[in-house]
Amino acid sequence: MELFNISCLGKPLRLEGSLAGWQALYWDNQLVSQLAASADSEEDKTHSFQLARDELILTVNVASTVTWQPFTIDYRVTVNDEVVESGSRDEKDIERQTPVVEPQGKTKFSLIGLASLGMKLFKSAKVIKVVLAGASVAAYSWLFSWQFAVTLIACLVVHEYGHIRAMKYFGMKTKGIYLIPFVGGAALSDEKINTRWQDVVISIMGPTFGLFMSLAAMVAYWITGNIFFAGIATFNALLNLFNLLPILPLDGGHILKSISFSMNSIAGLIACVAGAAVGVFVSYTFGLALLGFLLLIGSAEIVFEWKYRHHSHLLPLTRYGQLFSTAWYLVTVASLIGVIIYFATKGDDMLALPLMILQS
Repeated sequence: MELFNISCLGKPLRLEGSLAGWQALYWDNQLVSQLAASADSEEDKTHSFQLARDELILTVNVASTVTWQPFTIDYRVTVNDEVVESGSRDEKDIERQTPVVEPQGKTKFSLIGLASLGMKLFKSAKVIKVVLAGASVAAYSWLFSWQFAVTLIACLVVHEYGHIRAMKYFGMKTKGIYLIPFVGGAALSDEKINTRWQDVVISIMGPTFGLFMSLAAMVAYWITGNIFFAGIATFNALLNLFNLLPILPLDGGHILKSISFSMNSIAGLIACVAGAAVGVFVSYTFGLALLGFLLLIGSAEIVFEWKYRHHSHLLPLTRYGQLFSTAWYLVTVASLIGVIIYFATKGDDMLALPLMILQS
């Protein structure tokens, strides 16, 4: 990840590094110094290189001290032992920066990823949003009814709007919401995230807004007694609950991956595995067989990728961030399941269907 990018001798000086302790220093976008990964990724590091200026040889030293959790970097740049630049940066600075070199992640095939790529091809054509929305309504109306189609679209829009609000909170430019027939929706941005806290907040705000919609529909049901609102509450809860499954590229996969990948010790991995085991046990105890099965698969996928966490360009969560994110995730999941169970006891077969799906 990019640790800082400043001006030195009239040219950009950029330091990149990883949690594994690897660092690379670029001056005028040319690699001038590189340090290999080390056992202690938070030790003081010094880069040194020489430049020829007006028949003079200039020796440039760049010293830095990096703390990863919580993130801070203190740096000092000297030219022939004279300090020309010094400063410090924290997580907020990393969140707001636009890296010179766009980070490249591992490419995985998925319908959502393929749909997102397709959206980028049409990024200059705003009319595509209307076309896709119309296609979604037509597709769901053909399968079910126009009333169900409109309701489903509303649930998807509220969910995706939660992602959009989170992106705007972090100052990211958004391209809006795209509705994709038979896939769902996508909230797109041209900008990349820089921290795992951004990944957690952006991912979980969709299901959080979905939970708010279910709770609002529940209140409307209590006031009016209209079963239509009960249907919105329970099926919207099911939609958002599945989005929280720890399977990439679903929201839950991003959330739990960011939490587990921010744990730098084996104890952290053991805690993650233990938490997943408890989740599976609770799911089967309450008869939620499908939920427990998918939780097991998703958790295994995250554990298998845990060893690559040091190579990520994303700044890890602090200890507080890990605990807060975990609590936020668990409360949201429990609340959505609570909505589903509440309406399943009302004696209506349709309202009991979401719970039956979870128990299948």
